[in-house]
Amino acid sequence: MILARYLANRYFRAFMLLAGVFMALLLLIDMVEQIRRFADRGITLGEAARLSALSVAGSFYNILPLIGLLAAIMLFLALSRSSEMVAIRASGRSGLRCVMAPAIMAALLGAGAVGFLNPIVAATQARYAAAVAKIEQGQTQSVSLGDDALWLRQGVGDAGAQMMIRAARASPDATTLYDASFVIYDPDAGPATRIEARKAVLAEGEWQLSDVKEWSLNTPNPEAEARRADRLQLPTELTADRIRDGFGQPQAVPVWELPAYIAGLQRAGFSALRHQVWLQMELALPLTLAAMVMVASVFTMRHMRGRKAGGLVLSAFIAGMALFFLRNMAQVLGDNAGVPPVLAGWAPPIVAILFAVGLLLQLEDG
Repeated sequence: MILARYLANRYFRAFMLLAGVFMALLLLIDMVEQIRRFADRGITLGEAARLSALSVAGSFYNILPLIGLLAAIMLFLALSRSSEMVAIRASGRSGLRCVMAPAIMAALLGAGAVGFLNPIVAATQARYAAAVAKIEQGQTQSVSLGDDALWLRQGVGDAGAQMMIRAARASPDATTLYDASFVIYDPDAGPATRIEARKAVLAEGEWQLSDVKEWSLNTPNPEAEARRADRLQLPTELTADRIRDGFGQPQAVPVWELPAYIAGLQRAGFSALRHQVWLQMELALPLTLAAMVMVASVFTMRHMRGRKAGGLVLSAFIAGMALFFLRNMAQVLGDNAGVPPVLAGWAPPIVAILFAVGLLLQLEDG
């Protein structure tokens, strides 16, 4: 138990050291990008630093598996060069037992990242998007989900008017709204027109409404002057892609809220496949970090001799990168319904762990 705590503590320190280094590098790189992006807006250095602090959390979270891999390589390389690994193996401890403590520590770090860092990343991304919209201005389109309805907002013309759209549900491709209500707001007088439609189809540059009833809200008796029509067209700059993108990336939703968010998307008639895949990948993140440790151990846990060390470290890094890209490829396949969400999230780390265990048993334990 003392040896296991020692190995786990060494891995933890290596992980935190690399995490600090990568965080600093990402922050500096992102600051340069923010200054370049908003140079024509007169952004100050302090504003660029604030935007970078909000933006960099997401980038850092995405590379956690690579940090876990590099920390494992750093740990086993240090143990081998100091001959500590030789002494541990000479005491009769198997290679598989040596790697268990760092792997468990990596899994605990992954669980902490999912439980605590993930909501922080979601919050910072939301604040970053709001800050960017405030700097750029003119962001007049948004999408949100209520408990029993879908809400859209878009600009109308160049006079600053807004149109709020409420629909009971939508088609999976976001091109058709059912039981839709359109309310046009005058920037000076407030609500000006209300339109109810049984169905609204999004065409190029317009909403095509069917079975329509329209009220003018600026009259004393709107109901008496209401008009009915079989068809009506309303201009719009919205597209199906913009509506789908309006829900934001799955990363922008805290993992604790994802199940309810997925249920809301499905009630509104949208496909929640991307969010389901992301949820499974988040749940599998602790196992992914443990898999990175085990993959690195296959190449770097043995005693290093001369120039052989460079080749083994490079092999460990390539194997870890292969797992990282396999994970990303599985996510793409899951997003496109190529594989089930559970398989997309859990298959890569499980395959990597089985691969690492097999090689460890063959190479280290004979």
